[in-house]
Amino acid sequence: DRDTDKKRIEELLEENMVLEIAQKQSMNESAHLGWELEQLSKSTDLADSEKSFVFELNECASSRILKLEKDNQSLQNTIQELRDASLTSRESNLKFVELEKENQQLSKKIEKLQNQIEKEKQSNQDLETLSEELIKDKEQLQVVMETLKADKDRQIKDLKQENDHL
Repeated sequence: DRDTDKKRIEELLEENMVLEIAQKQSMNESAHLGWELEQLSKSTDLADSEKSFVFELNECASSRILKLEKDNQSLQNTIQELRDASLTSRESNLKFVELEKENQQLSKKIEKLQNQIEKEKQSNQDLETLSEELIKDKEQLQVVMETLKADKDRQIKDLKQENDHL
């Protein structure tokens, strides 16, 4: 009986040591998971700041587009006025040629402004797409964080039960 008891005590001591090692590994893993959660939350904070940055860029681009459209309208009005003036004045052929050159320059400016407007619109669309992707990434990270938290809580519960059992 004593030998059997000694063997059983040795087995229990061995099992206790294995469980202590497993518990330490689990604690290390929990600490690592905590660190990962912290990193993920920092990443989420970065995603929020990137989202506000994208929103500011969108606002800036929109105001720039409005300004360019106003400039475009102003230039078109000027072109129309120059055309009207060239038709009514007919003072000299030289003046007409100058007005035509100015008209061509203004037309080129209009084309440039329209190109800029198109680029700004494309940039806005790209920023909106980026913003949507960042929001999706944030949501995915939150799901991963919740899963990790649930796994961590389950592991802690299992270890506590195991510890209580021991």
